[in-house]
Amino acid sequence: MAKNQTPIVKLSRRLGISLGKDKYAKRRPYPPGIHGPKNAKGRRRMSSYGEQLLEKQKAKAVYGLLEKQFSRYFEKATRSEGNTGEIMVQLLEMRLDNVVFRMGMAKTRRQARQIVGHGFVLVNDKKVNIPSYSVSIGDKISIKESKKETGIAKEMKETYKSNQLPKWLTCDISTLSGKITSLPEGEDLDRVFDPTLIVEFYSR
Repeated sequence: MAKNQTPIVKLSRRLGISLGKDKYAKRRPYPPGIHGPKNAKGRRRMSSYGEQLLEKQKAKAVYGLLEKQFSRYFEKATRSEGNTGEIMVQLLEMRLDNVVFRMGMAKTRRQARQIVGHGFVLVNDKKVNIPSYSVSIGDKISIKESKKETGIAKEMKETYKSNQLPKWLTCDISTLSGKITSLPEGEDLDRVFDPTLIVEFYSR
């Protein structure tokens, strides 16, 4: 069974977080490989550096970013006034692909990137096919009219039923559209990773 696991499943298990199609990660809460089961009751104690690095790896995996892309978000956050870690997560959450995912129009962020990249999504009635596009408060997100009868659009309505919509977004699934009403904050920020440790990592 382990031989058939996808890279996403293996990454989920290695990082100990959910990245979508990771039922095996829940069934086997230890890293993949022959030495993984030895850590089934808990992962080995890490150094401070190791913990900081792991949190950065988690964040990169959650949002599907490469190192250079991720570091740019951190650099932008450091240039802003306020809590650097919180601002960094807000910047990541305001990516268009993440917003499509948060609205319940995609099962995973990876699928959301594909939906955006294939030209399904409009921002303020203009097509945007760049997953990293940064949305703003007041922006309207919708699905292109010509795409609403496709299989993916119909799948969106099913996905939406099990989605927990964050407070900073609205979504009308009957019209496949939504809006950014505020910045994500507090409990609406992704807590899969600790942004404070990421700030410490880059501050070394």
